[in-house]
Amino acid sequence: MKNGLPGADLIEAGLADLHAERESVAALLVAIGSPRLRRLGLDVPDDLPENPEHRLYNLLAEDDSDSAHSRYNAFVRRLVTFEATAEHAMNPPSSNPKFQSLVEEIVRADFPEGTNAVRNDLAYLQEL
Repeated sequence: MKNGLPGADLIEAGLADLHAERESVAALLVAIGSPRLRRLGLDVPDDLPENPEHRLYNLLAEDDSDSAHSRYNAFVRRLVTFEATAEHAMNPPSSNPKFQSLVEEIVRADFPEGTNAVRNDLAYLQEL
């Protein structure tokens, strides 16, 4: 796994816990994100806890019920940030065919006088 990604430590811990059949905050978080994490190529076990969203909230509430909601949301944000960052790392915009096509159309467009800088910047993006 790409350890430089934000939240990678939490995802790695969750995967290890799931493979060891341990229920933890990290394991439940990975279970919540399992469809997207599998699409990213991560080895998420098939046998996952049922209702991981509720189980995660309840686990957090056992520790401190007053902050369970905000901590739940913070953990889910970390999961979503990891997923989005991993997707971007796997398919940066410059290699995305739709992005390339859009840039090519803009580069070919006939801009009014004085907008060559825009065309040059977009041509540069094409090369990335």
